[in-house]
Amino acid sequence: MSFLMDIWNAVHAILTSSDVMTLVVMAVIALGAGIMMQSMGSVVSTTLIALIAFALVEYVLAITVGKQNAAAYAHTDWLAFQGLHMLTLLAYALLFGVVIAVAHGIRSAIGR
Repeated sequence: MSFLMDIWNAVHAILTSSDVMTLVVMAVIALGAGIMMQSMGSVVSTTLIALIAFALVEYVLAITVGKQNAAAYAHTDWLAFQGLHMLTLLAYALLFGVVIAVAHGIRSAIGR
């Protein structure tokens, strides 16, 4: 059961160490993906697309709002992605997947 605690600690670290803007972007993307999802069977592919959208939005925000050099920041992001721990990626996927599933469930319950 220690692996569950490892996952929980990774999720907790994401939620407590991220800034408010990042959490808002995560919530908007996950809620939007959950509302647009057609069936619960596509939650895995929707989560993958939402994670890619999150990465792209964060990159665009760093370029536009943060005034970063686009090429240098892309290279830095790529290196950071290569060094990303699988547990952290799993925690992001679980966060997005749960929010997407809940948003889809609420939309399905209201829409019927």
